[in-house]
Amino acid sequence: MTLIQKTATGFAIVLFVAATLSYIPGVTDADGLAFGIIHLGHFDAVLHLVSAFWALAAALLGPKASRIFLVIFGTLYLGDGVFGIFTGFGFLDMGIVYFHSMGLSFSKVRVLANFPHIVLGAVALLAGMRLGRGR
Repeated sequence: MTLIQKTATGFAIVLFVAATLSYIPGVTDADGLAFGIIHLGHFDAVLHLVSAFWALAAALLGPKASRIFLVIFGTLYLGDGVFGIFTGFGFLDMGIVYFHSMGLSFSKVRVLANFPHIVLGAVALLAGMRLGRGR
């Protein structure tokens, strides 16, 4: 297994964990907020689960599929996180379709809620571009 395939496998693991966060006792508070910051509903769990299976399938299919996954996933997740900072809602979960933009904010909650997508997206995109060179 190549490094890029191992990277895609790592993303599969992280995304599987993200899919289960709302179902782990102690992670959500009395208001149903994960880490006291964000509500992760069933739709979010399914989105993370589908992404995890996509990452795992890409890793098993080979380096080229892993690169494609990392670049597309990275672009989408990074964009979703940045979009969340600007609007308060993401586009991957269709939040911006159902709710009006709350405008740009760098509040602690807004930044922490979008930070995982920004970091995961940036790391995936960079890994896909750097590790996938020459393939």
